[in-house]
Amino acid sequence: MSLQVRILTPEQVFLNVSADEIILPTNTGQMGVLTNHTPLITAIDIGPMLVRSESTWQSMALLGGLALVKDNQVIILVNEAELGSDINAEEAETTFLAAKEALANSKTRKDQIENNLAFKRARVRYQVATLVK
Repeated sequence: MSLQVRILTPEQVFLNVSADEIILPTNTGQMGVLTNHTPLITAIDIGPMLVRSESTWQSMALLGGLALVKDNQVIILVNEAELGSDINAEEAETTFLAAKEALANSKTRKDQIENNLAFKRARVRYQVATLVK
């Protein structure tokens, strides 16, 4: 028995696969989900998600949302998602370093909030782009 994993964005069905295990970035830390997991709803943070099918792991960046786990189905609603294999690692690193510098140089509270969000987005894209594929 496996998990049926669906990731939905406002634009599309981003992913619809069977998996043996997933690791979600929740607001309280990473959470693993296996078959027959207890039903739950959790907030998804900006972070990497890993999906394992047999012995193959697939990484993706999730940019905030909600997940429902019930009856071996995982439905994830997110604002944005991107496969690690679709991200250019060099471009992601450049963006990450620029976002890190912008955050460090924030002058106002508004700038700090906006730059922190940009930093988190850039960091997760860089993380999943450089994960072992």
